[in-house]
Amino acid sequence: MTTAHHPHDTPDLFALSDIQGPVLRPTDDGYADEVTGFNLAARHIPDLVIGATNAGDIVAAMRWAAATDTPVAVQGTGHGANFPIDSGLLINTARMTDVQINPTERTATIAAGAKWRHVLEAGALHGLAALNGSSTDAGVIGYTLGGGLPVLGRTYGYASDLVRSFQVVTPDGVLREVDAVREPELFWALRGGKGNVGVVTSLVTELIPLSRILGGGIYCAGEHAEPLLRAWADWTTTVPTQMCSAFTLLRLPPLPTIPEPLRGRFWARVAIAWTGDPDDGRRLLDPIRAAAPVVFDTVDEMDYTAVDSIFAEPQDPLPARESCALLADLTPEAVDTLLAQSGPEAAPDYPLLIVELRHMGGALARPTTQEDAICARDASHLLETVAVVPSQEAAEAVETATTALNTAMAPYGTGRSMVNIHGCPGNESDRARAWTPEVYDRLRQDKATYDPKNLLRYGHTVTPA
Repeated sequence: MTTAHHPHDTPDLFALSDIQGPVLRPTDDGYADEVTGFNLAARHIPDLVIGATNAGDIVAAMRWAAATDTPVAVQGTGHGANFPIDSGLLINTARMTDVQINPTERTATIAAGAKWRHVLEAGALHGLAALNGSSTDAGVIGYTLGGGLPVLGRTYGYASDLVRSFQVVTPDGVLREVDAVREPELFWALRGGKGNVGVVTSLVTELIPLSRILGGGIYCAGEHAEPLLRAWADWTTTVPTQMCSAFTLLRLPPLPTIPEPLRGRFWARVAIAWTGDPDDGRRLLDPIRAAAPVVFDTVDEMDYTAVDSIFAEPQDPLPARESCALLADLTPEAVDTLLAQSGPEAAPDYPLLIVELRHMGGALARPTTQEDAICARDASHLLETVAVVPSQEAAEAVETATTALNTAMAPYGTGRSMVNIHGCPGNESDRARAWTPEVYDRLRQDKATYDPKNLLRYGHTVTPA
């Protein structure tokens, strides 16, 4: 066991003696590295952090937390770390990266801290792909617990649609095998309900027989955002489900980590991923390429393992603020409103670096064979914003711009968000926006059943009924 605590100083820590990973307090060497995740805007300072190495470590940690009434948070990669933890216990699963592929069954068994990158690399050896999001640096478990909005979502649905089973430690310290037959209510809550009812140690998911796609981005100068957005909005009403796309306004700072010629400029982009015949996909893109002068075009055939190049998201940790809203319809009035708020006429110091519309529908709209807690199937598009917040002053400017945009777009929305992209959760009514009232109430009932002490209270959680 790697340990930096002194049990005679803290008697309760004797209960953690079975843990094989590090057990650290704020004064211990390695504590800062252990608590730091990808999103540096959430600076965690828990009373104790455990670097879990296996499911047994998580069982011991949860049993100790239950015995001592200590609240618990979980972090794998920290991409979704929107809520700073200022007390309690943090379980870091980043060491648990094992991925086992069953090529016959077309499944992957994925440990708690694995990134999608690990899954794609392992699956590619067998011509298999997974339903990852726009950055494969993100962790599998947290992403999937929130439903998971994949790059190929219109074609294949949500990531949680393909999950066959979970292994999860509930707050009573019991390790459970969960699927549609065993513990069906837990299975429901873990697919779209985020981390409200337990700590997942691994999952088994189906994979897709896919090795190559057509993907990339069509970039125009930001001054041409209006014709490009209007063409894309019309185009999304006609394309087949094999076409997955997003429209993005990119205000990129002059940082050396951003490649030329993107660096320091304002762009309008359509990013696509097409799973059909490449020539058919290229022909479908003609109206987009004709809508405005194209500065450069990265659309090409690619191995699916190169999927990160489509959205070209940051790969290095940074302090970020995000938000999202689900749209019922992208009407011409909605386009007008978005452009008025965030388009070329916005202030030169407009603080939202990314304002993005993702095309939903297709397989994302179809009912599931197994009931789940996802409440985004009625959305036509998803509106997402991302900003960097290096200071309190910047954070305030970002909050003002985010609120203004989401308020202006509210008449075109469903009234809900997606829990993974919701941003820092606010009060109860704000957190509840990720679900319908019926699903929210059911999650609260499940919370009362599996976590009546509300030990899992950090992040985007619900209160027990």
